[in-house]
Amino acid sequence: MSKNERKTENIVRDQLRLCGYYNPASDVQVEEQKSNIEAAKKLLRAASKSGGGGAGAPEFIISAPSSPDFLVIVECKADTKDHVSPSVNAIVDGQALAEDDAALAKRLKRFAADGVLHYAKALSREFNVIALAVSGETKKGALISTYLWHKGGLKPKVLVAKGGATLDKIIPWADYIENATFDPAVQRMRFDELMAFAADLHEFMRDHAKLTESEKPLLVSGTLIALRNKAFAASYGLHTPAQLQREWMRIIKDEIQRAEIPQAKKNNMTQPYSSIEVHPELGKPTKSYPKGPLFELIDRLNSKVWPFISVYHDFDVVGQFYGEFLKYTGGDKKALGIVLTPRHITELFALLANVTKDSHVLDICCGTGGFLVSAMHQMFKSAVTDEDRERIRRDGLVGVEQQPNMFALAASNMILRGDGKANLYQGSCFDDAITNAIKRHDCDVGMVNPPYSQSDSDLHELKFVKHMLDCLKSGGTGIAIVPMSSALSANSLRAEILKEHTLEAVMSMPDELFYPVGVITCVMVFTAHRPHAVSNRKSWFGYWKEDGFEKTKTRGRTDQHDQWSAIRDSWVDAFRNREVHADKSVMQKVSADDEWCAEAYMETDYTKISQADFEKVLRNYAIYRLVGSDPSDSNDAKGEDA
Repeated sequence: MSKNERKTENIVRDQLRLCGYYNPASDVQVEEQKSNIEAAKKLLRAASKSGGGGAGAPEFIISAPSSPDFLVIVECKADTKDHVSPSVNAIVDGQALAEDDAALAKRLKRFAADGVLHYAKALSREFNVIALAVSGETKKGALISTYLWHKGGLKPKVLVAKGGATLDKIIPWADYIENATFDPAVQRMRFDELMAFAADLHEFMRDHAKLTESEKPLLVSGTLIALRNKAFAASYGLHTPAQLQREWMRIIKDEIQRAEIPQAKKNNMTQPYSSIEVHPELGKPTKSYPKGPLFELIDRLNSKVWPFISVYHDFDVVGQFYGEFLKYTGGDKKALGIVLTPRHITELFALLANVTKDSHVLDICCGTGGFLVSAMHQMFKSAVTDEDRERIRRDGLVGVEQQPNMFALAASNMILRGDGKANLYQGSCFDDAITNAIKRHDCDVGMVNPPYSQSDSDLHELKFVKHMLDCLKSGGTGIAIVPMSSALSANSLRAEILKEHTLEAVMSMPDELFYPVGVITCVMVFTAHRPHAVSNRKSWFGYWKEDGFEKTKTRGRTDQHDQWSAIRDSWVDAFRNREVHADKSVMQKVSADDEWCAEAYMETDYTKISQADFEKVLRNYAIYRLVGSDPSDSNDAKGEDA
């Protein structure tokens, strides 16, 4: 009996229907044999499997405006013998196949997997493509293979669930997007696109909106808050430019007023946005932008940023935009007093502190809230019930920020993640009222990237570290990233800290961690309210100089080769188990008068030092002698979380 491919297509339709793809309330669109998406039509125009230059036509093309950079495509075959050719394994491995045009066309037309990957390759120029190969005439006997070809990728990969399970059945659209968006290549590509968009947005704000440097990140955060309001997200294009400016501010106020927090805090959160409400350029139509610059900004953020932030809840988008905008300010970036904590370091802190759903996390210099965002994400991983998640949002995160604009950015970060804003305090962390308030939260984890090397000795980095530890409950874990000079130079604050708290570990971080700002740092870990002398044990020192990140011209330091996750796990395991390895870590009993760094106690293996290493040190020393100071040792910067 001859096989009937229509039966296979019916199986796919039935499964799509069961998974909600045809639900009128959903924005998912299922098309067959063709697409109304202009970019997809263009890419398929010459994607015929025959190789004759005609149009290609997958059986199903599925899309959704809420995830505009994703497509799901399906190719069907009636016979399971035609599911996949041996060549697909080579394609997934990135191998070039030696076959003529006729053999290629025959393979693509015969096998479901080969055909769908052919279409995916064409579409991947502008989309992340989830490609399904389906074969068989019965639901029970059907074979389904799932692949991912990320935008701009050179080869496909087998798409698996976040937990590693094989995807051998049709699943809901949201599940496909969730599994695909956490693929490292897709994350990196989306982040790169987001940062490129941030650069373009900066130029638009400068040239058309005439916003100040402090107003730019506020407009981004305020717009993202406003877009949480579904009515506003659906109607912002219906207002006149002047009306839109007033409506933008009204929605932000409404979103903030909904929070069950004291009115004074609501006013503090709202006030920084007021200058944008009356900005003369935003509500003014122009020849190029008849709906006004504000509409253009909202529309771009809605299409480019909102889909990102709605998926990557552990990502401090507001902080990343803030850091990107800083690149374009005039003069010396270090003079701004800002050093944004890299995202992978905020993630590392949450793992070192071993935060769980029951943790209470404090950051007394929270900046845009990067440490709190990463901690919240880690806490949610152990949350089981809605009650757990609500407790985390309500009680689990406590932050203090002195600068009004930065406080508004941190508050917006919490709003975008559901709550947490009730426990943000604006003002000096040393203020008695704020100190008493945060102590009442009984925090068991503290994280801080304090202001660096202020001219006033009363604002030394270690004073912030000590205050953070003093505010934790007894036995709590406090982690700080500070300039290496804090670990090397004699300072009375070190003795004050050890009088009350135990130094558990110090890790020497990569020299260019904060590139382009040349501050060399270390991470210190303490146990709060257990005197170091009473603990009377050795501290652990790690030499964490290689995090897998490399400098790039346009993107700063990036994990180009996906090394970070393995390095991170090895660091965390070594720290938790106090492992001692030559050239990597050492245990040493120290006092306030000793150096707190691995380099002081590890034995150097001189056989590993090459002539190139020796020459590099000599060159650096010669430059130091010529210039009079080493820019890599400069610490005139302020730490903030981003």
